[in-house]
Amino acid sequence: MTALRPDLAIIARHVVAHSRVLDVGCGTGDLMAALQAHRHVDARGLEIDAGNVAAAMARGLSVVQGDADVDLSAYPDGSFDYAILSQTLQTARAPHVVLDELLRIGRQAFVSFPNFAHWRVRLSLLWGGRMPVTRLLPERWYDTPNIHHVTIDDFRAHVLQCGITVEGAWFLRGDRQTGGGAANLLAEHAVFLLSRNKGG
Repeated sequence: MTALRPDLAIIARHVVAHSRVLDVGCGTGDLMAALQAHRHVDARGLEIDAGNVAAAMARGLSVVQGDADVDLSAYPDGSFDYAILSQTLQTARAPHVVLDELLRIGRQAFVSFPNFAHWRVRLSLLWGGRMPVTRLLPERWYDTPNIHHVTIDDFRAHVLQCGITVEGAWFLRGDRQTGGGAANLLAEHAVFLLSRNKGG
C-alpha cells in the first residue's frame, strides 16, 4: 500500500479485513484497488467525474457516477462498515449534510481534508495578501474546487457539537505523520475516523 497517497495509506491501514466499504469521491479507484488486494473488502465507489468512473471500471472496480451532495441519500441506513470521504469534504456544497449521510450509511466514516489553517496558508495571506497556492492546494482562487475552507479546529468543533465520536485522528506534515498537539498550525492534512452512537 506504499504507492497510495499518504492520507489514503493511513485509511487503508485501519480498514478491517473483509469489511464493506463505500469510497465517496473515489477518483480512479486507487484506494479501492488496494483495499481489495490487501484487505479483501467488498469495495464500492461513488465518483462525480465520468472519466474517473470509466478508468476505475476499466480496473474491474465497482464504481457508479454520482454526486455526494445528492446521491448518498439513495443508500439505505447501515449499508457499509466504512464510508470514506478523502479530500472531498471541502468541495461539497453542504459538507455537514454529507457528513451526516456518511455516518448514516456507514457504521464508521473516514474523512480526510487539507487543513486551511496550516502555517504556510496563514503566512501567504498575512504577507502576500493572496489566497495560497501550495502542494496540497495547487489551484488558483478562480479555478479551485474547494468552496468550504475547513481547518482541523473547525472540524473538531463541528463533530463535538454534533455528538460525533472521534475514534481516531492522524495528521500529516508533508508526507509524514505528525503529532496532534499543534496540528491546526503544523499539519497540512488531517484524517479522522468517526462514529455516531445509535442515539446520537
